[in-house]
Amino acid sequence: MANSLREVKVRISSTESTAQITKAMYMVSQSKLKKAERTYKSYQDFMKRISSTVSNIVKKASDDYPHPLLVEREVNKTAYLLITSDRGLAGAYNSGLFKEFKNYISINHKSNDEFIVLSIGKKGFSFIEKEKYNTIQKEATLVRDDVMFIDVEPLSRSIVDSYLNKDIDKLVIVYNHYINSITQEIKFDTLLPISEIEGEETLIDYAYETGLEKTLDLVLPMYVQDIIYGIILDAKTSEHSARQNSMKNATDNAEEVISKLQLLYNRARQNVITTELIDIIGGANAIGGEK
Repeated sequence: MANSLREVKVRISSTESTAQITKAMYMVSQSKLKKAERTYKSYQDFMKRISSTVSNIVKKASDDYPHPLLVEREVNKTAYLLITSDRGLAGAYNSGLFKEFKNYISINHKSNDEFIVLSIGKKGFSFIEKEKYNTIQKEATLVRDDVMFIDVEPLSRSIVDSYLNKDIDKLVIVYNHYINSITQEIKFDTLLPISEIEGEETLIDYAYETGLEKTLDLVLPMYVQDIIYGIILDAKTSEHSARQNSMKNATDNAEEVISKLQLLYNRARQNVITTELIDIIGGANAIGGEK
């Protein structure tokens, strides 16, 4: 019985240590989520202004110069860009996306030769290697918690170049869209070709020093890269939210286990005390009987 009590005590101690760690990770994720939310919302305001400017340029040039990024063509090869995390401990953030993606591929493609898969995040790159999907990506593109444009610019630029060179005919981005701190939604957004640019119309008539064609050649690829960066900010916010919820659930579960183990320990301790009292009383009675 003493050994059992010690084992229960050790389990309580180890579970308490785990609860302290998960609680600390929850608080860290909570702080990162608030910061990511602010960054994402600020960038949305920035993108509204960019979209408005680009929209007006496209409308002015649409009749004279249909830019390749705007023209829909026959799809021979589709590129999928998966936005994932570098680390785990985020619940179903990655696994849910991978499951949805595999289902989508099984429905929309008959052969792996019809598409290529790229990823942002170490988990996504490992998934591509595991499933043996076709890819042009040679190494994982890692994304820090404070997302920097420079981290993703090389990959996003290579995707745009691949589309302009007709190596791919369509780009679909798969990511966890942030709705609120509890809810995320897995989305499949077609980014290329650009189907519609939402933006407020302006009465200002700009003069383009290099001409509309060269302006579009410069602006549209940058616009696509800006959208990709914005989606990464969105997904990163979802990641922090998922990790916060995961750590909260882990802490709650650990505290529930501690409560049950403490109850078990108290009962076992009570049984030991009761047994000892019975032995003492039995011994005392035996001595009294001999007298």
